[in-house]
Amino acid sequence: MAQYSFIKSQGGVLLPATPDTVDFVSNKLKLGALLTADFKRVRNPAFHRKFFSLLNLGFEYWEPVGGTISPSEKRLLRGYVRHLASYAGSEDALSAVADEYFATVSSRRAANISTTKSFEAFRRWVTIEAGHFDVFQLPDGSLLKEPRSISFAKMDELEFNDLFKATLDVLWTFILSKSFTDQQAVENAASQLMGYAA
Repeated sequence: MAQYSFIKSQGGVLLPATPDTVDFVSNKLKLGALLTADFKRVRNPAFHRKFFSLLNLGFEYWEPVGGTISPSEKRLLRGYVRHLASYAGSEDALSAVADEYFATVSSRRAANISTTKSFEAFRRWVTIEAGHFDVFQLPDGSLLKEPRSISFAKMDELEFNDLFKATLDVLWTFILSKSFTDQQAVENAASQLMGYAA
């Protein structure tokens, strides 16, 4: 069963508090639909909003680039090049051939791919990178990382605080360190965004 978060505003009106809730209310409910729910009051809704504000900040600063060849594919081929070079020598020449192969494969793949920026996919990636996931083995033997729910109602304040710090570290490492002087500046920007949204 899905969980959605709301904030009480003036006049007793409940407003969606997260992007998932906005999507549910806007796109999945018909006008006049009747809902029943068991409501729970969370301990720190401001911190929950700050978390989503941080995610939104990271999403806004992130610009997708390249990516038709995964880092694991590059590592595999680079390792194979080093292995061949240990037998045949001339690692520079083999690396040049590998780079040419990367360019050919990349252009072939790019012809069939259009990059779309998705907040949901971004949120899932950040949550997994922050270490908040479960691992499942699939029938083909591969492993699937599924992000755990980030619903504040499903974790205590201490666990949520750890998730917030890990998320800040992930966003700092991959995106925000290019635009901000330090992590405190990032938190300040997220707080300001939260203030504008309120």
